[in-house]
Amino acid sequence: MFSVWRNLHLSRAAISSSSFAPRQTLSICNDSRAPWVNPNRKSSGKRFNVPASAEFVARVSGIPTMAKLPHQETADGLDAAFVGVPIDTGTSNRPGARFGPRQIRVESALLRAYNSGTRAAPYESLMVADIGDVNVNVYDLKDTCRRIREAYRKILATGCIPLTMGGDHTIAYPILQAVAERHGPVGLVHVDAHADTSDVVLGEKIGHGTPFRRCVEEGLLDCKRVVQIGLRGTGYSADSYEWSRAQGFRVVQVEECWFKSLAPLMAEVRAQMGSGPVYLSFDIDALDPGFAPGTGTPEIAGLTPIQGVEIIRGCRGLNLVGCDLVEVSPPYDTTGNTALTGANLLFEMLCVLPKIKYY
Repeated sequence: MFSVWRNLHLSRAAISSSSFAPRQTLSICNDSRAPWVNPNRKSSGKRFNVPASAEFVARVSGIPTMAKLPHQETADGLDAAFVGVPIDTGTSNRPGARFGPRQIRVESALLRAYNSGTRAAPYESLMVADIGDVNVNVYDLKDTCRRIREAYRKILATGCIPLTMGGDHTIAYPILQAVAERHGPVGLVHVDAHADTSDVVLGEKIGHGTPFRRCVEEGLLDCKRVVQIGLRGTGYSADSYEWSRAQGFRVVQVEECWFKSLAPLMAEVRAQMGSGPVYLSFDIDALDPGFAPGTGTPEIAGLTPIQGVEIIRGCRGLNLVGCDLVEVSPPYDTTGNTALTGANLLFEMLCVLPKIKYY
């Protein structure tokens, strides 16, 4: 076993029960003396962070990070970073999304380094790490929004693309405040059962049902480049999406998605988004609760995981400047399938970022 570790150039941190050290790298050799190493996994010539492979290091070992990537304290030197925002203070129904980032990290141990469907090689393309969680205030949602906004300003100032694990959907508002400060008004691909464009809920303007109304009011979105996919469920009026359409959003209700591939839809979305900056926000409740029961506000008759993957893969070629996966609630996810699905969707997001290498 020692020779395996030696040939993989693993540090003691990578094979112990402790977490990876900051900026820890792993290079995979192409050595004829190591026939068990797939030559297609050779390094691209640069030193990128590469997750420890379960071929050599047990998935159940170590402190969980997203995809078993190294952990570092800041986004300095990174092209992309996984970051958690563990809140459910803005939730209107089932709580528990504050534990979403933690459980997504646990389930992400199953992820491998390459995307077999698209042949993407994210860890041969970008420097990626898990930079931990925003230090939220679970007693004060407005203060939490301030903390998120300030944290993302720092992340974006480094040129890093954040891949966010929620947390409830309130977090999209302060994240987009920081994103728009850097990039100007952005296009939005919003995948969700709900439009999240309410004005006031129970007397409050900040919550997981209001983020995109606040974003429009503050000019954070390029409204002609916004699409909402998978909307459904009962509503407070006969047309729950009238406000979205009035802003210029393209609204794709779930009935338009049933029993079909969404690849043609995404071709139209790519044309709509053009070359400008785009943010991708994916609420796990977009998926049917039969596939993803662990969420706060489930709605029947939703998208399938296949369609969720099609949507994300359909974002390839867009100028993505940030992505999130929100509303995973582990207390309602008894099998872990919701968090596992969320982890895989986040990996798919990583695989469509700009500058990704494909075999």
